[in-house]
Amino acid sequence: MFVKPARLKAGDKVAAITDSWGGAGALPHRFQAGVNQIKAEFDLEVVPMTHTLRSPAWISAHPKARATDLMEAFRNPEIKGIFSVIGGEDSIRLLPYVDLDVIRTNPKVFIGFSDTTVSHYMLLAAGVVTFYGASILAGFAENTGMFPYLSRSVRANLFSSEPVGQIYPNPDGWTVEFLDWSVPEHQNQRRVCQPAMPWRWVQGSGRVQGRLMGGCLEVLDWLRGTPVWPSRDVWSGSVLVLETSEEQPTPTAVARMLRTLAAAGAFTDCAGLLMGRPCTDDLAAMDAQDAAVLAFVQQELGRDDLPVVTRMDFGHTSPVFTIPLGVMASLDCDGQVFRIDESGTC
Repeated sequence: MFVKPARLKAGDKVAAITDSWGGAGALPHRFQAGVNQIKAEFDLEVVPMTHTLRSPAWISAHPKARATDLMEAFRNPEIKGIFSVIGGEDSIRLLPYVDLDVIRTNPKVFIGFSDTTVSHYMLLAAGVVTFYGASILAGFAENTGMFPYLSRSVRANLFSSEPVGQIYPNPDGWTVEFLDWSVPEHQNQRRVCQPAMPWRWVQGSGRVQGRLMGGCLEVLDWLRGTPVWPSRDVWSGSVLVLETSEEQPTPTAVARMLRTLAAAGAFTDCAGLLMGRPCTDDLAAMDAQDAAVLAFVQQELGRDDLPVVTRMDFGHTSPVFTIPLGVMASLDCDGQVFRIDESGTC
């Protein structure tokens, strides 16, 4: 159903795209840290596009310029991949200026998360596999160097045409600690990690398989009804991967957004539901969100059989594994195994 982009190789050039908030212009030291660490870890040359480093105010006022940068990155044969700088809240303003034919005829690795969910659905609408994962400022520019869990997952997804295989919880712990990016000295301070947290296999039995689809729950809620919203047959049978932003929507808000996604076809014949760890270290808040998700699945979908796994290492937690949207994955509920069954690249 979806075309796979070519895998990345050492020495490749990748574009840095500002498709939402102008974080690269506001925080040049953080951006440069990401560029340097991507070079050191993967031997990739990060190339800012024409407007990538403009100020947040300029970026906000010029969505067409942002879209032009994105299209130029796809058109440029020297660019082998595209990395989102950071999320934000208005990537949706790019939609009138995007040419899906350009994406379709120039499939490339694209990675980012949060508000970048909008750009992911541009690629999916063009029929191209895309990678939900780290951005340059959040993940690749991690203080004192990116986490090994992240870099291993990026290699397995972006640099290999072999099936990704089994995904494990991060054994080294996780963090949502906030160290102000505007303070350059914080770049030399490692964030404090919480102890390793097992994923929570909430319900389900046996083995299921489906195509990975999803993203940031709030942004998916904004995308409904736009030209890039997938049809029900694209959603059908999917393993949904959903996560919530740093704004920490309440359990009630999460349930309402899930309800609306169901009405829009996202849960059509759903094979499984995977939820990223919320952006909090409050275990009671995690429990409340889990309860809201389970109530929605059982009471509104009527699916006591649907496999549900929560508190997974993706989204607005850190570090994260990379999710190739559009490829097949499987869940062995009895063995508590999550596996990505194919590669996202060719």
